[in-house]
Amino acid sequence: MRIAHLVAMVALMGLAACAGRERDITLHNLKTYSGEPEEFSIVPAKPLVQPDSYAELPTPTPGGANITDQNPKADAVAALGGNPTRLQAGDGVPKGDTALISSASRYGRDAGIRSTLADEDLAFRKTRSLFTWSIVPEDEYYRAYRRQSLDPYDWLIRYRKAGAQTPTAPPPTR
Repeated sequence: MRIAHLVAMVALMGLAACAGRERDITLHNLKTYSGEPEEFSIVPAKPLVQPDSYAELPTPTPGGANITDQNPKADAVAALGGNPTRLQAGDGVPKGDTALISSASRYGRDAGIRSTLADEDLAFRKTRSLFTWSIVPEDEYYRAYRRQSLDPYDWLIRYRKAGAQTPTAPPPTR
């Protein structure tokens, strides 16, 4: 009888230990575990330059962007002759995108689709992360979303059999 009590107490302590902390529901394991610095996370700042007028400087905001911070996307757009200010999120739809938005929403659209999808995905990740613990850390993302992913080569074969014109594709790397 004492062994049964001991087993029950250990099981209850184990269950209680799991209840007190927030579960990791990210499903991705992006940690390196090497103890060394990540060389790709180091981004050098732009050189400091004296402005023509101090009135041109933006007002400092805690936690905000600095004018010496790198912005690779905006730099690439500017290098290719585009307007990097179009990358900044605005209050509404940019003028150049109104035709695209109206064409894409011609059959109606849900204005809160992003928040709905975020809530559904959070619930999905919570249920999928219930039993994802392991001694050796591993990436659970692809296993969790396996049923929701498409095999592109399977669909390529299906479309070709149906007579649709399809572009060439590289051979599968399986």
